Amino acid sequence: MKTSLFAVDPEKFTDRDLDTAAKIIRSGGLVVFPTETVYGIGGDATNSRSAERIYAAKGRPSDNPLIIHVADPADAEPYAVTCPLYYRLAKHFMPGPLTVIMPKKDTIPLTVTGGLDSVAVRCPSHPIANALIRLSGVPIAAPSANISGRPSATCAAHALHDFDGRVDAIIDGGESRFGMESTIVKITGEDSLILLRPGAVTFDALCCVCSDVTVSETVTRMLREDERPICPGMKYRHYAPEKPLALVGGDPDERLRFFRQKQQEGNCIIICYDEQVRFLSPDGIINIGSAADPERQGHLLFSALRLSDELPGDAVYANLPDTEGLGLALYNRLIRAAAHTVIYPRRDPSVN
Repeated sequence: MKTSLFAVDPEKFTDRDLDTAAKIIRSGGLVVFPTETVYGIGGDATNSRSAERIYAAKGRPSDNPLIIHVADPADAEPYAVTCPLYYRLAKHFMPGPLTVIMPKKDTIPLTVTGGLDSVAVRCPSHPIANALIRLSGVPIAAPSANISGRPSATCAAHALHDFDGRVDAIIDGGESRFGMESTIVKITGEDSLILLRPGAVTFDALCCVCSDVTVSETVTRMLREDERPICPGMKYRHYAPEKPLALVGGDPDERLRFFRQKQQEGNCIIICYDEQVRFLSPDGIINIGSAADPERQGHLLFSALRLSDELPGDAVYANLPDTEGLGLALYNRLIRAAAHTVIYPRRDPSVN
């Protein structure tokens, strides 16, 4: 398959710039496109064959549900059983980085939902994504644009690396704003929901709209083999570089001491904070911003994980984020990328 690459300026484009991509979606083809979170690999969500092509292109297990994207929150009506809480969430967070799981209607094939009777709905705020959905005339099923298990793509170059020859077209719309996938919630009652995947819409923000918000234990732990994923990113190793990644927690001084020791031993890569850079050797470090700036960290995280595979070194180490605010989303992505490998270094009392 020959993959076409289209450069589209998100601040000044017309519908004509997206006509070809919209025709590809309508005809059952696949298009990689930018969103405010990460790039997505999209196909017609009402077309079972399109879903099968998405799974094949990503190398993704078919029991891992896809998110359907609509141009307006009300456009979910033909595809999901909505409720007042959905529209309350939509009023506050849509268009934007929030995905809501609701009972599905028969208009969405089971191949899209991984065989589940629920469907995940999102309305992206990125102007190119929103316009492409509108012009296609169908909801677009679009998981993140990365080979299954690898770090998500936050720019067209990442998507081209993974999908050249696997999709019909890639739209280059610049870097994604947030850099991490959307928050996913499931509505469980009239005024209750469960947070399944954290993102830019935080737990605290959700609590301002819904009185009963529960964080699923799967946010911080891996699903067991006998558990079925009800949203993307739950069961399988995700976001991971090819090299083994370990997270380093505990006291900041001990973390820094551990990083310095690993650098002295050689042949490793350190994903670090601004505050740590001056204490480390410049070789093999990747700076993802200040420890106090989780938004910047989120924007750079997947690029850093991809870059770690391009640098010489046999292992990758990164700070274990806290779980407050946006930190929970960082923790969720990194704990899966590291396959839950966490190190808590302790200083040897015999060393001064």
